[in-house]
Amino acid sequence: MRLLVADDHPLFRLGLKAALEAEGLEVVAEAGTGEEALVQALEKAPDAVLLDLRMPGMDGLTCARRLREMGYRGLVILLTTYQEPALLLEAYKAGADAYLSKELSAPELKRRLLRIRQGEERLTAPDIPALTPREEEVLRLLAEGLSTKEIARALRLSPETVRSHLESLYAKLEARNRVEALSRARSLGFLP
Repeated sequence: MRLLVADDHPLFRLGLKAALEAEGLEVVAEAGTGEEALVQALEKAPDAVLLDLRMPGMDGLTCARRLREMGYRGLVILLTTYQEPALLLEAYKAGADAYLSKELSAPELKRRLLRIRQGEERLTAPDIPALTPREEEVLRLLAEGLSTKEIARALRLSPETVRSHLESLYAKLEARNRVEALSRARSLGFLP
């Protein structure tokens, strides 16, 4: 299996390359940015591109999307330490084949890559609730610490309407109260 490794940390890239090659995989190209990864992937046509999620300039998600738009047919694997469901959804939408943790051992990473190549493992869309634009507004104000009455005034709604939106938010976020709703919203990527 021929691989391209893209990560903005040179030591991580070097260590990953050495670990993958020790497992019998061939690293045919390296890149420190998403832009370099695009060029190298189209030039070298590796079987798989391993992209860091966070890189300066073009990040891994944008690079994955651009690779697919440009017709790259190999595997696109995002390697990251971030495990938020919202990022999984973005990776899925970008056309990534997998979203894997940087904490995997080299033998486990090789095993997973081979499973992905054989179609035994694929990234699927995570189950993230869809919020209405009004629910997103209410959530944002809730995160700012506003009370129900203050949210109602800010949005020019009745307190009863705001309570209705809050109940809907709690149900969608599987939360019993404001604290749980805000915590769940953060973990899903609705709030920073």
